[in-house]
Amino acid sequence: MGLKKDKDVKIYSSISEVAQLFGVNESTLRFWEKEFDIINPRKTAKGTRFYTKEDIDAVRLIYHLVKERGLTLAGAKQKLKDNKDTVIRQEDIINRLKAIREELNKLKEAFDALQPGNE
Repeated sequence: MGLKKDKDVKIYSSISEVAQLFGVNESTLRFWEKEFDIINPRKTAKGTRFYTKEDIDAVRLIYHLVKERGLTLAGAKQKLKDNKDTVIRQEDIINRLKAIREELNKLKEAFDALQPGNE
C-alpha cells in the first residue's frame, strides 16, 4: 500500500498550479525566483517551469515571510540569511497551529449543532 501512495505523489508542479496554491500571480513567482536563490524550478528548453516539493517549500517560506508576516523582500532575504532554520521551524509551527485551530473550530461547530435549541 505504501508504494502506491508514493507513486501517487506528484513530482513536479507547473507554475500555474503553484501560483494557485498560494493565491499569487505567476509573475510574482517568477520575480521571487529571481530574488531568492532557494527557489530553483526546473526549466525546459522552452522555459516552462516545473516546481519540485523543495521549490514549493521555498515558495511557502517566502510567502510566509512576505505575505503573512509583512516583511519586505529585503527583510525576508535578511531573515533567511541570518537564520533560515529558525524561520523554517517558526513557519512549520504556525502552520501546525493553524491546522489545530481549524480542527478545533470544526469540533466546536459540530458540538454547537448538537446543542438543543440550535435547530
